[in-house]
Amino acid sequence: MTRTVDLNADMGEGFGAWSLGDDAGLLDIVTSANIACGCHAGDPDVMAVTMKNAMAKGVGIGAHPGFPDLQGFGRRRMSVPYGTLGNMMRYQLGAAQAMARAAGGAVRHLKLHGALANMASEDIAMARACYQAALSVDPEIIVMVLAGTAQQQAAQELGCKTACEIFADRAYNDDATLVDRSLPGAVIYDPAEAGRRMVEMVREGAIITAAGKRIPTRIDTICLHGDTPAAVAMAAGVKSALQSNGLKTAMFGGAML
Repeated sequence: MTRTVDLNADMGEGFGAWSLGDDAGLLDIVTSANIACGCHAGDPDVMAVTMKNAMAKGVGIGAHPGFPDLQGFGRRRMSVPYGTLGNMMRYQLGAAQAMARAAGGAVRHLKLHGALANMASEDIAMARACYQAALSVDPEIIVMVLAGTAQQQAAQELGCKTACEIFADRAYNDDATLVDRSLPGAVIYDPAEAGRRMVEMVREGAIITAAGKRIPTRIDTICLHGDTPAAVAMAAGVKSALQSNGLKTAMFGGAML
């Protein structure tokens, strides 16, 4: 049977007069879009345009909440009480739902951004607080989790619909978390290398770490970051590598773990 995997990208991360990434180019390649909700990036106009374009391309819409940190692009760690964190999730998901509905669509999934995602991948209580809040707004939403981390454990405990994600352009630690961006080799820039890694991981059903360790996991979707100049080339290279090796790309279903 042919293996199928979703391709997702973070987008809608411009703000006002400042644009970031080639969202239009990515929407021709990916099957799911994680759209910034105005806290780490994005604004109402950017959200509206991105939602409309995703609908036109038949791409699944996801809310991409992050810390309220426009200057740091949501990549700076913050200490936030869980009650406040939960309300941040509800606030951002609600905004995404409103904009998607106005565009004639709906939010299918939720994926945490940046430092918030990294912290939740290490701390199951934090991940649970985020996901419980999102589920209180939409019990049917698909929670996209970093495969093999505390995020996946939290989603499994909550019994919610889940999509397990791996990263095309990031190196992994042996605990399935991402290598810190400040370290050498943390980010992969070569589309051919990224494509080769993704084919290998999807076929093996495992995360392959920088040290060569295999961590068995369900893999539903591959993340292609959209905020770099080479994002479209990276996405196209990964998709081509998958298809050349008999792997199809399609929107994930979101089965329970």
